[in-house]
Amino acid sequence: MKVFNKKQLIISCLVCLLPLMLVFSLWDSLPDQLPIHFNMQGEADNYAPKAAAALGLPASMVFLNLIIYFAIKADPKKKNVNNTIALISLWIAPVLSLILVPLTLFKGLGYNIPINVVVPAFVGLIIIIIGNYLPKTRQSYTVGIKLPWTLNDEENWNKTHRFSGFVWVICGAVILISSFLEGGFLFLILPIILLVLLPLVYSYLLYKRKSRKKQ
Repeated sequence: MKVFNKKQLIISCLVCLLPLMLVFSLWDSLPDQLPIHFNMQGEADNYAPKAAAALGLPASMVFLNLIIYFAIKADPKKKNVNNTIALISLWIAPVLSLILVPLTLFKGLGYNIPINVVVPAFVGLIIIIIGNYLPKTRQSYTVGIKLPWTLNDEENWNKTHRFSGFVWVICGAVILISSFLEGGFLFLILPIILLVLLPLVYSYLLYKRKSRKKQ
């Protein structure tokens, strides 16, 4: 993973903090409480103090970024981690920071931003991108569908990830398209359940089938 290095970590962490420029430029205009959670209609239903929300969100994204970086670096099988997938993992937090911080600020200022469209669309897009690369992942302890059966059997890992790639792309597309429909937030739940459950069941069935053949 030559491209997955400290330089990338520093740059990605700085991008996580980039929205702070917007925070400080709007600081005096921001209300004392900012929205940090939204319901299915995209309406704020939970708030936090201005400092905690505006400063804490970019800081938490940096923390998440550090966890992802050092987890992959400490993986005993890190040589198996695809460079592109490693970089995607490292840049998820910075992209989230660039999207979520401005949304939080402008929502707090009263702008009519369709959170119930933006968030599902972003989630769907990320799932499609990850799904596209899942079939290319090799066994590791940090990236991929990490189940007892996939980690113990390379054939199970490869078949499960080919299947999972297809499932994730389809579920991501459903989420992305439905985000532009009325009540699109509701379509988040079922596809996410399926993209977790179907690979698990598929991998387990492969394991049981192979176990029966050995008997």
